[in-house]
Amino acid sequence: MSSQTKFSGKKSENAIFEQTRHKRLSQQGQEYLAGFLFIMPALVYMLMLIGYPIIYNFILSFQDVSAFNLAAGGVRPFIGFRNYKTVFADETMKAAIWNTFYYTVSCLVVQFSLGLMFALLFHQKFTLAKPLRGFLVISWMMPVTVTALLFKYMLSPDVGIIDIFLKSIGIIDQPVGWLLNQKTAIYGPIIANSWVGVPFNMLILTTGLAGIPDEVYESASIDGASSFQKFLYITLPLLRPAMMAVLVLGFVYTFKVFDLIFVMTGGGPVNATEVFATFAYKLSFRFYYFGQGAAVANILFIILFCVALVYLKLINKEETM
Repeated sequence: MSSQTKFSGKKSENAIFEQTRHKRLSQQGQEYLAGFLFIMPALVYMLMLIGYPIIYNFILSFQDVSAFNLAAGGVRPFIGFRNYKTVFADETMKAAIWNTFYYTVSCLVVQFSLGLMFALLFHQKFTLAKPLRGFLVISWMMPVTVTALLFKYMLSPDVGIIDIFLKSIGIIDQPVGWLLNQKTAIYGPIIANSWVGVPFNMLILTTGLAGIPDEVYESASIDGASSFQKFLYITLPLLRPAMMAVLVLGFVYTFKVFDLIFVMTGGGPVNATEVFATFAYKLSFRFYYFGQGAAVANILFIILFCVALVYLKLINKEETM
């Protein structure tokens, strides 16, 4: 075969390769375009209804926006971090920081502990396991405002069933006034939120337990492991992803609480139950200091955003192990 023939054959092979490569790239481009078109509605929705309010709120927090300057012509002077300095110097903000973290941590401890206990209980195979588990979910399905009103009346000093029960068994002589006492007011929302959150924790943890193979426990039994050793060295390590999801989601949902506190106590008495969300609401829509209210809302957003980043980092670490 002559060198010219070899060169022609090689040239045709290169041409075929280039055509195939261009065709493959064209198909990939069409797939990317189709995928982009599919996500476009969701992207537009998130940019308009989530992205724009967040950006606008950040801009608002660096401006002097109140009912006074809006009534004077709508001038919004840029004041830098003055709104943040003002809210951090406010004693109500200090109370809101403490109450928010205390409320969140207390709820997480109660919800996770009881949720794990119920998950382990209903993971066992007995006759009423599924009906009882479904019955417990009712509290999670109820609207938060209904739950708040329910516990508000239950903790009422006049007709509250809790004070009536405690008086009937001789623990107290006079009504406690749980939501009227500055020292006990925070425990009312904690109890109400825990009542709502325990079924959610139970469902997620039960799903995680269902994913653990029975063969692992059988092998541990053959090796002579006790029930506590199975729980400590098998259940907890394999349940770790579900536990992380429950704790992070529980932190986010609890930390940003507004409706439960607002309906039960309104942040009172004397800021005893004031949290980030209620303080931001009062600054914006009761005192009309919109810039300061935006600053408090941004602080809440930044904290939750950092928690989400930590969770994503832990998830990526779990997947790479």
